[in-house]
Amino acid sequence: MNVRARKWDDLRARLFSGLIIAAIGLGAIVMGGVWLNILVAMLAGVMIWELVRMLSPDQMTAAQALSALTGVSVLLINGLAFQSVWLLLLATGVIGVLWLNKGRVIFLFYAPIIFVGAISAFVIRTQLGLSILLLVVAVVVMTDVAGYFVGRFVGGPKFWPKVSPKKTWSGTVGGWIGAAIISVPFAEPRFGVVIAIVAVILAFASQLGDIAESAIKRRSGVKDSSGLLPGHGGFLDRFDGMIAALAASYIVWIMVGGWPVAG
Repeated sequence: MNVRARKWDDLRARLFSGLIIAAIGLGAIVMGGVWLNILVAMLAGVMIWELVRMLSPDQMTAAQALSALTGVSVLLINGLAFQSVWLLLLATGVIGVLWLNKGRVIFLFYAPIIFVGAISAFVIRTQLGLSILLLVVAVVVMTDVAGYFVGRFVGGPKFWPKVSPKKTWSGTVGGWIGAAIISVPFAEPRFGVVIAIVAVILAFASQLGDIAESAIKRRSGVKDSSGLLPGHGGFLDRFDGMIAALAASYIVWIMVGGWPVAG
């Protein structure tokens, strides 16, 4: 197999598992309510499990317990007061920091990204509506797809080789352009430029989330967060950018006070 062919040897597995993920995720997003709540709770729990396994691989009990605590806490957002859920997640974070033998500082800073990203998905769908959540998801997917193909076709200088050796500047910029383009149909005509700028910000947040997870993997000496998703690695590998963009989108909403999108 030549070098060019090896660039694409993971594409079939990525496409197959990606289509399954997309179908499940889109279905839960459209239905909303308890279905989306269950999905984000499961994803948050699995991602915390993967994070703990990378940081302190000998502590399997801690990984399982923190995963369960996270999943249950996020699941309860559909029935408990918002403040109560955050208290449960705060308690989970504190328990994790005290329990882990390794990677405490990383857990302290990265676990909240998972918490906020998971909660934001449900809150955005409930309070802002379907179109906003679809916009965020579309931006992240387009950022990833455009970055993947542009990076492999164009190549060029690496974005941050010490942390993420496969990412190029061409792929990074390609992701920004793709995000801006995909955002246009969601915006009111007079706010198209504003939404495009917001989309680029979310795209960059997604890329930073990806880079942060890559740094954790390099520090832990692992290639993937797990092997649960063929062609993608683990759920954290697949959704690192999504949780970062979801958290950023919620912050944007709070700062701006609204989203100028088509009704």
